[in-house]
Amino acid sequence: MVYYHYGLKDLVTILFYIFITIILHAVVQEYILDKISKRLHLSKVKHNKFNESGQLVVFHLSSVIWCFYVVVTEGYLTNPRSLWEDYPHVYLSFQVKFFYLCQMAYWLHALPELYFQKVRKEEIPRQLQYICLYLVHIAGAYLLNLSRLGLILLLLQYSTEFLFYMARLFYFADENNEKLFNAWAAVFGVTRLFILTLAVLAIGFGLARTENQAFEPEKGNFNTLLCRLCMLLLVCAAQAWLMWRFIHSQLRHWREYWNEQNAKRRVPAVPRLPARLTKRESGYHENGVVKAENGTSPRTKKLKSP
Repeated sequence: MVYYHYGLKDLVTILFYIFITIILHAVVQEYILDKISKRLHLSKVKHNKFNESGQLVVFHLSSVIWCFYVVVTEGYLTNPRSLWEDYPHVYLSFQVKFFYLCQMAYWLHALPELYFQKVRKEEIPRQLQYICLYLVHIAGAYLLNLSRLGLILLLLQYSTEFLFYMARLFYFADENNEKLFNAWAAVFGVTRLFILTLAVLAIGFGLARTENQAFEPEKGNFNTLLCRLCMLLLVCAAQAWLMWRFIHSQLRHWREYWNEQNAKRRVPAVPRLPARLTKRESGYHENGVVKAENGTSPRTKKLKSP
């Protein structure tokens, strides 16, 4: 079996797959998303968010299936100790290396797509943070020879993100459909807990008990106390930042919901107008004048002269 390791030639390969990803991005946009958005008749703001969510749904779904297949065939799920045993994991199988190169190519292609998709200026900082967060973690796991742990963490993260963007698509189709958002909110916190637990278990305890604890960049070995602390700090900081954004977003939505409910309760009821006409024996009295049942004033009787 042929194994591979990273090198400068990976940059050329990544550049090639960036162009492939741009083409696939355009195909999905042209033949799938544009046809669906025309039927929904969305506004300009919702149209941009729908396109963003649609592209990420396709990417996350394909990545989850691909990553799960790699994890199962490589035996990482059945043997959790393999995440830190025999570190450094310098030599990679073809499917693991190919997966990492494609992941970095996708997130690098997202940078020029900000210009091609004509993203609003206020949306650019949020998307840049999102893109850089993925690039730092994927490239870090690839270059620090933590590819096995990185695959498991990406599988958990992509599963949660797929659920979120799928919920957004259903929301754009029907604004009353928020069941998937509730499911995503429940899964999001559990996923943060699993990622932190797995990172601490593999880096904090697993690598700390291995024999080759030395800083040898030429051999791909970064198993020192300082390196392990930096890795854990990066993972914990990213998860804490994501959790803070999640809590802030949920509080804002709850505040808007309660404001709408209070506004509905404060709307005064329409008072009933009192009846202006009071029915009497043979007619009605209106403004002191007796009127007949047909609404006309009764004629006065003329007195006959004797």
